[in-house]
Amino acid sequence: MHRAEDYANAKDFFDAQWPLEENEEHSRITAATEEPSRLPWLLPLAGLGAWLVWRGLRREPTFTLCGKHVLITGGSRGLGLLLAREASRQGARVAVCARDPEELNRAYDDLASRGAHVLAIPCDVTQPQEVAALVNEVLRRWNRLDVLINNAGVIGVGPVETMTLADFHEAMNVNFWGALHAIHAVLPAMKRRRTGRIVNISSIGGKVSAPHLLPYSASKFALTGLSEGLRSELADSGIVVTTVCPGLMRTGSPRNATFKSRHEAEYAWFKLSDSLPLLSMSAERAARQVLAACCAGKAEVVLSLPAKLAVKFHDAFPGLTTDILALVDRCLPQPGGVGAAPVLGKHSESAWSSNVLTTLTDRAAERNNQIAPDEAAVAVACGLEPPQ
Repeated sequence: MHRAEDYANAKDFFDAQWPLEENEEHSRITAATEEPSRLPWLLPLAGLGAWLVWRGLRREPTFTLCGKHVLITGGSRGLGLLLAREASRQGARVAVCARDPEELNRAYDDLASRGAHVLAIPCDVTQPQEVAALVNEVLRRWNRLDVLINNAGVIGVGPVETMTLADFHEAMNVNFWGALHAIHAVLPAMKRRRTGRIVNISSIGGKVSAPHLLPYSASKFALTGLSEGLRSELADSGIVVTTVCPGLMRTGSPRNATFKSRHEAEYAWFKLSDSLPLLSMSAERAARQVLAACCAGKAEVVLSLPAKLAVKFHDAFPGLTTDILALVDRCLPQPGGVGAAPVLGKHSESAWSSNVLTTLTDRAAERNNQIAPDEAAVAVACGLEPPQ
């Protein structure tokens, strides 16, 4: 009898205690299952933190241009010529290419007179066979190529109503395919040496699409995307790719751009924008910053304060940006004039484009091989004013 009572009492005791033990066990199981669920979040964060610390502590060898071999496409005038001058000043051997042999010869004389070790090779970057021959000749002469700067480009200005498919094809052929042809040609040699730098000169037009520049902007957006993707995919090969997006620069290039529709009015606003110090930057300073970005291995650099502000504003307010640009478009020349026929800037001068406000661009054109020596004589013979 006592045993039965003791058993009942013991059972009641354990029954009373069991729910507590069950709750404790359940809490332990819950804690054990909940704790690992945090790991998928903690591990990536810990890995990212460790990578940032490692990158901050890692000391990469300093890259300088002294003794390097640099190929610059579109190097006969404007920014390309200024890049060649600055690279050679920093001790690099420079190869430049362009389509116009006479212009290229003047660039060679300019660089050689400054003591540069220079190769000047005619080449049309839209033709992959010519680009391959160019790179092979540079490698034959120097046996190496350390830096490629894709600078060759064309620009056409006018309302979209006057832009033909041919205009878009030309912009893509030079600004995008020309760069890709050069990259494709230099990659095997750079990969074999597991080192190299590629600089792609895109544009603010490759970040924000401005009115009356649609073929140009479309091609520069394509180049920006190519350049960013290449940087990721070539990182393990030891090749560093830098994307440069300049704003307006005083290179003197408007006279060699093409203009459509009311071409004199289009040229006037374009040249004036290119000339004003608050909107544009010195091309010499731009060249120094491009090469500094190359040496630093930067992923991207946007040149000039107005361009940087425009990119930031566009990224934050894309819809508002396009609304503002729509208002700008209403202020620009409307379709008319010569229609879809392209006219060079130097044939579009007027009182609006030749005045004290455009002096800086005219001077830059003289300095940067934008004007052929006989152009002034031709202008006088035709009864026109010579370049100032």
